Amino acid sequence: MRSFAYVSAPDVATAVRAIASEPRAKFIGGGTNLVDLMREDIEQPETVIDITGIALTGVEELPGGGLRIGALVRNSHLAAHPLVRSRYPVLAQAILTGASGQLRNMATVGGNLLQRTRCPYFYDLAAACNKREPASGCDALDGFTRNHAVLGASESCIATHPSDMCVALAALDAVVEVESVRGVRRIPLVGFHRLPGDTPHVETEIAADEMVTAVELPALPVAATSRYRKVRDRASFAFALVSVAAALEVRDGTVAAVRLALGGVAAKPWRAHEAERLLLGAAPTEESFRLAAAAELAPAVAQPHNTFKIELAQRSIVAVFRQLLTEGGAA
Repeated sequence: MRSFAYVSAPDVATAVRAIASEPRAKFIGGGTNLVDLMREDIEQPETVIDITGIALTGVEELPGGGLRIGALVRNSHLAAHPLVRSRYPVLAQAILTGASGQLRNMATVGGNLLQRTRCPYFYDLAAACNKREPASGCDALDGFTRNHAVLGASESCIATHPSDMCVALAALDAVVEVESVRGVRRIPLVGFHRLPGDTPHVETEIAADEMVTAVELPALPVAATSRYRKVRDRASFAFALVSVAAALEVRDGTVAAVRLALGGVAAKPWRAHEAERLLLGAAPTEESFRLAAAAELAPAVAQPHNTFKIELAQRSIVAVFRQLLTEGGAA
Protein backbone atom coordinates (compact mmCIF):
# COMPACT_ATOMS: atom_id res chain seq x y z
CA MET A 1 0.00 0.00 0.00
CA ARG A 2 1.36 3.42 -0.94
CA SER A 3 1.90 6.13 1.66
CA PHE A 4 -0.74 8.80 2.15
CA ALA A 5 -1.51 11.75 4.39
CA TYR A 6 -4.11 11.15 7.10
CA VAL A 7 -6.57 13.87 8.13
CA SER A 8 -9.16 13.51 10.88
CA ALA A 9 -12.22 15.69 10.26
CA PRO A 10 -14.39 16.55 13.31
CA ASP A 11 -17.26 18.02 11.29
CA VAL A 12 -18.69 18.24 7.78
CA ALA A 13 -17.34 21.74 7.13
CA THR A 14 -13.77 20.62 7.89
CA ALA A 15 -14.17 17.52 5.75
CA VAL A 16 -15.47 19.34 2.68
CA ARG A 17 -12.80 22.03 2.99
CA ALA A 18 -10.13 19.34 3.20
CA ILE A 19 -11.32 17.50 0.12
CA ALA A 20 -11.71 20.77 -1.80
CA SER A 21 -8.02 21.46 -1.20
CA GLU A 22 -6.95 17.85 -1.91
CA PRO A 23 -8.41 16.69 -5.24
CA ARG A 24 -6.99 13.18 -4.80
CA ALA A 25 -8.39 12.73 -1.30
CA LYS A 26 -10.70 9.89 -0.26
CA PHE A 27 -13.08 9.58 2.67
CA ILE A 28 -13.14 6.79 5.23
CA GLY A 29 -16.39 6.10 7.04
CA GLY A 30 -16.56 2.33 7.48
CA GLY A 31 -13.75 2.26 4.94
CA THR A 32 -13.67 -1.48 4.21
CA ASN A 33 -13.98 -1.17 0.45
CA LEU A 34 -11.49 1.71 0.24
CA VAL A 35 -8.89 -0.20 2.26
CA ASP A 36 -9.35 -3.24 0.01
CA LEU A 37 -8.85 -1.10 -3.09
CA MET A 38 -5.79 0.61 -1.64
CA ARG A 39 -4.25 -2.77 -0.80
CA GLU A 40 -4.77 -3.87 -4.40
CA ASP A 41 -3.26 -0.60 -5.68
CA ILE A 42 -6.51 0.26 -7.47
CA GLU A 43 -7.20 3.36 -5.39
CA GLN A 44 -4.14 5.56 -4.77
CA PRO A 45 -5.30 8.55 -2.71
CA GLU A 46 -2.79 11.16 -1.65
CA THR A 47 -4.92 12.01 1.39
CA VAL A 48 -7.34 9.92 3.43
CA ILE A 49 -9.89 11.92 5.43
CA ASP A 50 -11.30 10.13 8.45
CA ILE A 51 -14.92 11.22 8.95
CA THR A 52 -15.91 8.70 11.60
CA GLY A 53 -16.00 11.43 14.26
CA ILE A 54 -18.64 13.51 12.49
CA ALA A 55 -22.13 13.54 13.97
CA LEU A 56 -23.91 11.87 11.04
CA THR A 57 -25.10 8.83 12.96
CA GLY A 58 -28.76 9.63 13.59
CA VAL A 59 -32.01 8.29 12.17
CA GLU A 60 -34.60 11.07 12.42
CA GLU A 61 -38.31 10.98 11.71
CA LEU A 62 -39.34 13.68 9.24
CA PRO A 63 -42.64 15.61 9.25
CA GLY A 64 -45.13 13.50 7.37
CA GLY A 65 -43.56 10.16 8.27
CA GLY A 66 -40.37 9.91 6.24
CA LEU A 67 -36.89 9.26 7.62
CA ARG A 68 -33.56 11.08 7.44
CA ILE A 69 -30.63 8.69 7.80
CA GLY A 70 -27.16 10.02 8.54
CA ALA A 71 -24.37 8.88 6.22
CA LEU A 72 -22.43 7.31 9.10
CA VAL A 73 -25.29 5.20 10.44
CA ARG A 74 -24.01 1.63 10.65
CA ASN A 75 -25.81 -0.88 8.46
CA SER A 76 -26.63 -3.14 11.40
CA HIS A 77 -28.12 -0.23 13.37
CA LEU A 78 -30.27 0.82 10.42
CA ALA A 79 -31.60 -2.69 9.86
CA ALA A 80 -32.58 -2.93 13.53
CA HIS A 81 -34.24 0.48 13.77
CA PRO A 82 -37.93 0.05 14.69
CA LEU A 83 -39.18 2.66 12.20
CA VAL A 84 -37.23 1.03 9.37
CA ARG A 85 -38.54 -2.41 10.30
CA SER A 86 -42.15 -1.24 10.47
CA ARG A 87 -42.33 1.30 7.63
CA TYR A 88 -39.66 0.02 5.21
CA PRO A 89 -39.17 -3.71 5.89
CA VAL A 90 -37.61 -4.21 2.46
CA LEU A 91 -34.68 -2.03 3.53
CA ALA A 92 -34.06 -3.96 6.75
CA GLN A 93 -34.23 -7.25 4.85
CA ALA A 94 -31.85 -6.04 2.12
CA ILE A 95 -29.24 -4.91 4.62
CA LEU A 96 -29.38 -8.19 6.55
CA THR A 97 -28.64 -10.19 3.38
CA GLY A 98 -25.43 -8.22 2.76
CA ALA A 99 -21.93 -9.26 3.80
CA SER A 100 -21.46 -10.66 7.32
CA GLY A 101 -22.59 -9.50 10.74
CA GLN A 102 -19.11 -8.18 11.49
CA LEU A 103 -19.02 -6.09 8.32
CA ARG A 104 -22.56 -4.80 8.83
CA ASN A 105 -21.47 -3.59 12.25
CA MET A 106 -18.78 -1.44 10.59
CA ALA A 107 -20.25 -0.58 7.17
CA THR A 108 -21.96 2.80 6.86
CA VAL A 109 -24.84 4.02 4.72
CA GLY A 110 -22.60 6.45 2.83
CA GLY A 111 -19.92 3.84 2.31
CA ASN A 112 -22.49 1.37 1.01
CA LEU A 113 -23.70 3.92 -1.54
CA LEU A 114 -20.16 4.49 -2.83
CA GLN A 115 -18.77 0.97 -2.81
CA ARG A 116 -17.30 -0.14 -6.10
CA THR A 117 -17.94 -3.21 -8.23
CA ARG A 118 -16.64 -6.64 -7.27
CA CYS A 119 -15.96 -7.58 -10.91
CA PRO A 120 -12.84 -9.81 -10.81
CA TYR A 121 -11.40 -8.09 -13.89
CA PHE A 122 -11.62 -4.75 -12.09
CA TYR A 123 -9.56 -6.20 -9.24
CA ASP A 124 -7.02 -7.92 -11.51
CA LEU A 125 -4.31 -5.40 -12.44
CA ALA A 126 -3.18 -7.70 -15.25
CA ALA A 127 -6.61 -7.44 -16.91
CA ALA A 128 -7.86 -4.61 -19.11
CA CYS A 129 -10.61 -2.67 -17.34
CA ASN A 130 -12.15 0.59 -18.52
CA LYS A 131 -13.57 1.20 -15.05
CA ARG A 132 -10.13 1.03 -13.47
CA GLU A 133 -8.16 2.53 -16.36
CA PRO A 134 -10.26 4.45 -18.92
CA ALA A 135 -9.87 3.43 -22.58
CA SER A 136 -7.85 0.31 -21.70
CA GLY A 137 -10.53 -2.18 -22.80
CA CYS A 138 -12.74 -4.69 -21.00
CA ASP A 139 -11.41 -8.23 -20.62
CA ALA A 140 -14.70 -9.29 -19.03
CA LEU A 141 -16.33 -9.18 -22.47
CA ASP A 142 -14.32 -12.22 -23.56
CA GLY A 143 -14.02 -13.72 -20.10
CA PHE A 144 -16.15 -15.54 -17.55
CA THR A 145 -19.39 -13.56 -17.36
CA ARG A 146 -21.65 -15.49 -14.99
CA ASN A 147 -21.93 -12.62 -12.51
CA HIS A 148 -22.12 -9.78 -15.02
CA ALA A 149 -24.85 -7.42 -16.19
CA VAL A 150 -27.74 -8.17 -18.53
CA LEU A 151 -29.38 -4.71 -18.35
CA GLY A 152 -27.87 -1.30 -19.06
CA ALA A 153 -24.42 -2.62 -19.97
CA SER A 154 -22.27 -1.25 -22.79
CA GLU A 155 -19.36 -2.28 -24.98
CA SER A 156 -17.12 -0.58 -22.45
CA CYS A 157 -18.27 -2.37 -19.29
CA ILE A 158 -20.55 -5.20 -18.15
CA ALA A 159 -19.83 -5.04 -14.40
CA THR A 160 -22.65 -5.04 -11.84
CA HIS A 161 -23.20 -2.90 -8.77
CA PRO A 162 -22.74 -4.97 -5.58
CA SER A 163 -25.03 -3.28 -3.05
CA ASP A 164 -28.17 -4.85 -1.57
CA MET A 165 -29.10 -1.77 0.45
CA CYS A 166 -29.11 0.44 -2.64
CA VAL A 167 -31.58 -1.83 -4.44
CA ALA A 168 -34.07 -1.32 -1.63
CA LEU A 169 -33.38 2.43 -1.57
CA ALA A 170 -34.05 2.60 -5.32
CA ALA A 171 -37.45 0.99 -4.83
CA LEU A 172 -38.23 3.38 -1.97
CA ASP A 173 -37.68 6.65 -3.90
CA ALA A 174 -34.76 7.56 -1.62
CA VAL A 175 -32.91 10.85 -2.05
CA VAL A 176 -29.18 11.26 -1.38
CA GLU A 177 -27.95 14.49 0.22
CA VAL A 178 -24.41 15.56 -0.66
CA GLU A 179 -22.43 18.56 0.54
CA SER A 180 -19.40 20.55 -0.62
CA VAL A 181 -18.00 24.02 -0.05
CA ARG A 182 -20.57 25.15 -2.66
CA GLY A 183 -23.49 23.98 -0.53
CA VAL A 184 -25.94 21.08 -0.34
CA ARG A 185 -27.41 19.09 -3.23
CA ARG A 186 -30.13 16.45 -3.27
CA ILE A 187 -29.91 13.62 -5.80
CA PRO A 188 -32.64 10.98 -6.29
CA LEU A 189 -31.13 7.56 -5.62
CA VAL A 190 -32.31 6.23 -8.98
CA GLY A 191 -30.13 8.88 -10.65
CA PHE A 192 -27.23 8.79 -8.20
CA HIS A 193 -25.47 5.81 -9.82
CA ARG A 194 -24.64 5.91 -13.52
CA LEU A 195 -24.80 3.31 -16.27
CA PRO A 196 -21.39 2.71 -17.90
CA GLY A 197 -21.90 4.06 -21.43
CA ASP A 198 -18.49 5.17 -22.71
CA THR A 199 -17.32 6.34 -19.27
CA PRO A 200 -17.63 3.40 -16.86
CA HIS A 201 -15.04 4.96 -14.54
CA VAL A 202 -17.58 7.70 -13.73
CA GLU A 203 -19.83 5.68 -11.43
CA THR A 204 -21.99 8.26 -9.65
CA GLU A 205 -23.28 11.81 -10.02
CA ILE A 206 -21.38 12.95 -6.94
CA ALA A 207 -18.65 15.49 -7.73
CA ALA A 208 -15.06 14.94 -6.65
CA ASP A 209 -15.34 17.55 -3.90
CA GLU A 210 -18.67 16.37 -2.45
CA MET A 211 -19.42 13.97 0.37
CA VAL A 212 -22.61 12.10 1.20
CA THR A 213 -24.17 13.45 4.40
CA ALA A 214 -27.58 11.75 4.51
CA VAL A 215 -30.21 9.66 2.78
CA GLU A 216 -33.88 10.60 3.03
CA LEU A 217 -36.80 8.24 2.63
CA PRO A 218 -40.20 9.73 1.80
CA ALA A 219 -43.37 8.73 3.57
CA LEU A 220 -44.44 5.80 1.41
CA PRO A 221 -47.43 3.80 2.68
CA VAL A 222 -46.93 1.02 0.11
CA ALA A 223 -43.49 0.32 1.59
CA ALA A 224 -45.07 -1.23 4.69
CA THR A 225 -45.90 -4.23 2.51
CA SER A 226 -42.50 -4.87 0.98
CA ARG A 227 -39.93 -7.64 0.69
CA TYR A 228 -36.39 -8.28 -0.51
CA ARG A 229 -35.25 -11.52 -2.10
CA LYS A 230 -31.61 -12.26 -2.89
CA VAL A 231 -30.61 -15.20 -5.09
CA ARG A 232 -26.96 -16.12 -4.58
CA ASP A 233 -24.56 -19.04 -4.63
CA ARG A 234 -24.44 -19.46 -0.85
CA ALA A 235 -26.47 -18.25 2.10
CA SER A 236 -24.03 -15.69 3.49
CA PHE A 237 -21.25 -13.34 2.41
CA ALA A 238 -22.08 -13.66 -1.28
CA PHE A 239 -23.12 -11.03 -3.80
CA ALA A 240 -26.42 -11.35 -5.63
CA LEU A 241 -26.83 -13.12 -8.91
CA VAL A 242 -30.27 -11.51 -8.94
CA SER A 243 -32.10 -9.61 -6.21
CA VAL A 244 -35.58 -8.11 -6.04
CA ALA A 245 -36.92 -5.30 -3.86
CA ALA A 246 -40.68 -4.99 -4.18
CA ALA A 247 -43.64 -3.28 -2.51
CA LEU A 248 -47.28 -3.83 -3.33
CA GLU A 249 -50.63 -2.36 -2.32
CA VAL A 250 -53.87 -3.89 -3.57
CA ARG A 251 -57.25 -2.17 -3.24
CA ASP A 252 -60.59 -3.30 -4.66
CA GLY A 253 -58.98 -6.13 -6.59
CA THR A 254 -56.39 -4.04 -8.43
CA VAL A 255 -52.82 -2.90 -7.85
CA ALA A 256 -53.11 0.56 -6.30
CA ALA A 257 -49.40 1.12 -5.71
CA VAL A 258 -46.25 -0.78 -6.63
CA ARG A 259 -42.49 -0.36 -6.37
CA LEU A 260 -39.89 -2.67 -7.92
CA ALA A 261 -36.10 -2.61 -8.22
CA LEU A 262 -33.55 -5.24 -9.22
CA GLY A 263 -29.99 -5.93 -8.17
CA GLY A 264 -27.23 -8.10 -9.61
CA VAL A 265 -28.32 -7.36 -13.18
CA ALA A 266 -26.88 -3.92 -13.98
CA ALA A 267 -24.13 -1.43 -13.14
CA LYS A 268 -26.59 0.38 -10.86
CA PRO A 269 -29.65 -0.57 -8.83
CA TRP A 270 -32.24 -1.10 -11.56
CA ARG A 271 -35.62 0.56 -10.99
CA ALA A 272 -38.17 -1.48 -12.93
CA HIS A 273 -40.29 1.35 -14.31
CA GLU A 274 -41.83 -0.67 -17.16
CA ALA A 275 -42.99 -3.46 -14.85
CA GLU A 276 -44.45 -0.90 -12.44
CA ARG A 277 -46.30 0.81 -15.30
CA LEU A 278 -47.90 -2.44 -16.44
CA LEU A 279 -48.87 -3.55 -12.94
CA LEU A 280 -50.43 -0.30 -11.75
CA GLY A 281 -54.21 -0.71 -12.08
CA ALA A 282 -53.94 -4.36 -13.14
CA ALA A 283 -55.35 -7.37 -11.32
CA PRO A 284 -52.73 -8.86 -8.95
CA THR A 285 -52.49 -12.23 -10.67
CA GLU A 286 -49.63 -14.56 -11.53
CA GLU A 287 -50.21 -13.75 -15.18
CA SER A 288 -49.97 -10.00 -14.57
CA PHE A 289 -46.76 -10.49 -12.61
CA ARG A 290 -45.25 -12.69 -15.34
CA LEU A 291 -46.15 -10.24 -18.11
CA ALA A 292 -44.69 -7.30 -16.17
CA ALA A 293 -41.49 -9.20 -15.38
CA ALA A 294 -41.08 -10.27 -18.99
CA ALA A 295 -41.57 -6.71 -20.24
CA GLU A 296 -38.94 -5.38 -17.82
CA LEU A 297 -36.39 -7.97 -18.91
CA ALA A 298 -37.21 -7.70 -22.63
CA PRO A 299 -34.26 -5.34 -23.34
CA ALA A 300 -31.81 -7.64 -21.50
CA VAL A 301 -28.69 -8.73 -23.37
CA ALA A 302 -27.00 -11.82 -21.98
CA GLN A 303 -23.33 -12.70 -22.06
CA PRO A 304 -22.17 -16.27 -22.82
CA HIS A 305 -22.31 -17.42 -19.19
CA ASN A 306 -25.22 -15.45 -17.70
CA THR A 307 -28.20 -16.12 -19.95
CA PHE A 308 -29.86 -17.78 -16.94
CA LYS A 309 -30.09 -14.40 -15.19
CA ILE A 310 -32.89 -13.22 -17.46
CA GLU A 311 -35.28 -16.02 -16.55
CA LEU A 312 -34.05 -16.04 -12.95
CA ALA A 313 -34.89 -12.36 -12.59
CA GLN A 314 -38.37 -12.88 -14.03
CA ARG A 315 -39.09 -15.86 -11.78
CA SER A 316 -37.79 -13.95 -8.74
CA ILE A 317 -40.04 -10.96 -9.45
CA VAL A 318 -43.11 -13.20 -9.68
CA ALA A 319 -42.13 -15.09 -6.53
CA VAL A 320 -41.73 -11.90 -4.47
CA PHE A 321 -45.07 -10.46 -5.59
CA ARG A 322 -46.76 -13.80 -4.88
CA GLN A 323 -45.28 -13.74 -1.37
CA LEU A 324 -46.42 -10.16 -0.81
CA LEU A 325 -49.96 -11.14 -1.78
CA THR A 326 -50.09 -14.15 0.53
CA GLU A 327 -47.88 -13.13 3.45
CA GLY A 328 -47.45 -9.36 3.26
CA GLY A 329 -44.21 -7.69 4.30
CA ALA A 330 -42.23 -8.33 7.44
CA ALA A 331 -38.79 -7.22 8.58
